[in-house]
Amino acid sequence: IEITLEANPDSLTQEFLDEIKSAGATRISMGMQSAVGSVLKVLDRTHNPESVGRAVSMVRAAGFEHVSVDLIYGSPGETIDDWRRSLEYALALDIDHISAYALIVEKGTKLAAQINRGELTMPPDDQSADKYLLADQLFEAAGFNWYELSNWSKPGGQCRHNIAYWDGSFWWGVGAGAHSYLNGKRWWNVKHPSSYQEKILQGQSPELSHELLTPENLSDEFIMLQIRRREGILHNHLNSAQIAKAEEFLSSGFLDSASWQDMRLVLSRDGRLIADKIVRELVL
Repeated sequence: IEITLEANPDSLTQEFLDEIKSAGATRISMGMQSAVGSVLKVLDRTHNPESVGRAVSMVRAAGFEHVSVDLIYGSPGETIDDWRRSLEYALALDIDHISAYALIVEKGTKLAAQINRGELTMPPDDQSADKYLLADQLFEAAGFNWYELSNWSKPGGQCRHNIAYWDGSFWWGVGAGAHSYLNGKRWWNVKHPSSYQEKILQGQSPELSHELLTPENLSDEFIMLQIRRREGILHNHLNSAQIAKAEEFLSSGFLDSASWQDMRLVLSRDGRLIADKIVRELVL
């Protein structure tokens, strides 16, 4: 059994970690984001880089076997050197898993408003690609192998609940705003904690809304999720038109040729940079 908790570096205490460890938690995922103060400020994060190291030490002291940090690249003003500094800081920590995500600016956020006003500028796409390749290079050299587009781990350190999502397994989400999936139905709870509590206390379902996935939806999602994984997707899950389209990406070097000979579509390193484009071409 794996039980994962996400944590902010500046809010962890040893007492809290000891309690959740005794309750059965097995993995802590830390929202590090960056090791550069100016980048953390842009992301509106309250912790400082040093607090991440202290937090990881506390997690290990509590006896957790698996510790992960999340990084974000592509923030306004972040240079390649800033990103390298974050990567090297993360790799010096006592962790066995790293996630690295490109920044997505959500509408209605403070950051989106700053960008719209011209106060901040997003970096060009090719710089984000360079940052991804640098991360993959340094992670691999440090013994972290990629097993999903944005996730790397040491042997035995893969995140099992994330793998369940990518495999299309059923899952239940508990709490305000949590999502669940079961037998072709995906639903999500009310977002505000007080509303969620009120529903539960009244014996009502906290479900806010749901969607029913058609066989076509399920097929498209299967392709989208499996392509993100190191194992890729078997050819027999693709139709003839999709195979023909995939062969175009193969000839351009975006798919691994050895895996293709084994009847499996697996992204090459360059292919990972355009994974979304490949998925769109295959499922639309």
